[in-house]
Amino acid sequence: MRIGFDFGDLEAFLVLYETGSFVAAARHLGQSQSALTRRVRKLEEELGTRLFDRTTRSVRPTLAAKRLRGRAQAMMDDARETLRELQDDTARYGFQTRAIVTLASVPSAIPRLVIPALGLYGAGSGASRVRLLDLLANEVVEAVQGGEADFGITSLATEEPGLRFETLYDDRIVLAVPADHPMAGEGPVKWADLEGQRLILPAQGGGNRALIDRALAGRDLRLFWTYEVPRTATALELVRAELGVAALPLAAVPLRDGEGLILRPLVEPVVSRRFGLVTRAGTALPEGAKALCDVIRAEAARRGPRD
Repeated sequence: MRIGFDFGDLEAFLVLYETGSFVAAARHLGQSQSALTRRVRKLEEELGTRLFDRTTRSVRPTLAAKRLRGRAQAMMDDARETLRELQDDTARYGFQTRAIVTLASVPSAIPRLVIPALGLYGAGSGASRVRLLDLLANEVVEAVQGGEADFGITSLATEEPGLRFETLYDDRIVLAVPADHPMAGEGPVKWADLEGQRLILPAQGGGNRALIDRALAGRDLRLFWTYEVPRTATALELVRAELGVAALPLAAVPLRDGEGLILRPLVEPVVSRRFGLVTRAGTALPEGAKALCDVIRAEAARRGPRD
């Protein structure tokens, strides 16, 4: 198969994707807007698909562009590394050092699973560089399916054809309270015990809030939130300021951020979700990605039951 586009076309695509503007992209590349347009159209014709939806006010990437982005960036990175190595005889990189592993993960799996795993992986000899994509659960699946990520960590047990979901461990919703709060004891807390408390909950529309709402639906509980926040970090700051108690996923609480707070299990009901690895079925992972996967599995096995 003849390849009719070049690295200049890929570079034009990537810059336009990042800037979202023909004017800004042309200025960055040092070429005219018409030259930039010709490169993008050439790439679209070669691929047989539209990459951008253009209006008078905006340039928006299509789904095909989102799928191409990760692969195009990897091709450009490999080309630059090859050129650098050929131009400098002193530049010698092992395969793992040159390689880039792209991991997509839901934000709540990053503090207690991904970050410790990256620390262990990076301490090993010959570790690849890692590109981390912070995405929603369904976006993680799409990134792996579209080739933008080598593998992913998500709370969405996908059954999409061509994908494989491997359970890592279950993460529970816990209660974070100030160290001197009356509820800062030991053992589990019932959801019913939170009646009358200044409650901090995840914002509507997010996966964590949907998980809690489904679990509590139909139960005779008089729970009213005082603060509704989109991020766990914000909820923790409110708890530290002694403005309330927060129901949040344990995995989303960084190890160091738990200091000075009491985290207690919430029961009746127990609310939990399942984290898992998403990979492309029938496709072997690159050596660097496989090594990182193994570290994540081991870290999940070590932390999951304890948490």
